[in-house]
Amino acid sequence: MNPKSRRVLQAILYEVFAVAFVGPILSVIFDKPISSTIVLAIIFSSIALTWNYIYNSLFERWESRQTVRGRSFIRRFVHGVGFEGGLVIMLVPVMSMWLNISALNAFIANLGFFVFFFIYAIAFTWIFDRVFGLPASALK
Repeated sequence: MNPKSRRVLQAILYEVFAVAFVGPILSVIFDKPISSTIVLAIIFSSIALTWNYIYNSLFERWESRQTVRGRSFIRRFVHGVGFEGGLVIMLVPVMSMWLNISALNAFIANLGFFVFFFIYAIAFTWIFDRVFGLPASALK
């Protein structure tokens, strides 16, 4: 599989499984109709995909102008905090309005999602690599 096809397939499968999990969980936690929470999960997915593209483009533009090259732990940490922080800023108001809950409850729910997606991302990519093989960049 060529690298571009692999990335597209991985992103699509990642989001499909995320929506399939998050929608029902939101329905149970907030006692809302599953049809509503699935739509909310799709909106979240769309926001996350768009933000990922925008944020990484901006970060890489900034990174290209730095005198120190490479991705140290600090640079990766700053990247992750910036990405997740921006995502929380966008998702909390959407969740609060959509589910008619307080911003604090939406924020707490987003913290739970942060933990879930941290574990999910690791597990998903491991399973994806086992099913579809490693990308060429990871092979000797």
